[in-house]
Amino acid sequence: MTCRLLSLSSEAMWPELLRLLENRDNPDQTVETDVRAMLDAVRKGGDSAVLEYVRRFDCPDMRPPLRVPAEDLEQAARDIPAESLDCIKQAADNIRAFHEAQKDRSWFLTRDDGTILGQKIEAVDRAGLYVPGGRGGNTPLISSLLMTAIPAQAAGVREIAVVTPPRADGTLNPHILAAAHLLGVHEIYRMGGAWAISALAYG
Repeated sequence: MTCRLLSLSSEAMWPELLRLLENRDNPDQTVETDVRAMLDAVRKGGDSAVLEYVRRFDCPDMRPPLRVPAEDLEQAARDIPAESLDCIKQAADNIRAFHEAQKDRSWFLTRDDGTILGQKIEAVDRAGLYVPGGRGGNTPLISSLLMTAIPAQAAGVREIAVVTPPRADGTLNPHILAAAHLLGVHEIYRMGGAWAISALAYG
């Protein structure tokens, strides 16, 4: 749906707003069929199916590997403006402080009869993160990376994989790469959409 500015007049706004929302209860069911087909194709075809979708929807000339080399992350951190890197670092520090304080903890109680009660908090071994690339890769959602990777790290997740859609030339926005480098996240893949989610799910 194309975004539209609504009149500030309440009399004019509500009928227009209701008109725009009237089809929310009747979504296009064909989307689910298409997505299920993509998930199944990736489950069966693996990397070759993912590459086919990347070429079809994002970068016609994409060549493997889809994983971004570690040196590209380091280079991006050197290439973006220093003030941009400082802003990312400040945001990351603030987010990390919040989630470190939010962490739950394991605890156990031993009753007089020897019964042990409690809870054990343990992070999953591996997490897959989806980071939108923004319009044409030029408005990357760096916040999506910070606000998913940092909580995972604070929780103790040992391995983090990130997928994000490539630009038309097959590259990723350097600000995303620089942010990943700053966080110590080095497993980044140039893929987006349902096929990327499928790749995370099926490996």
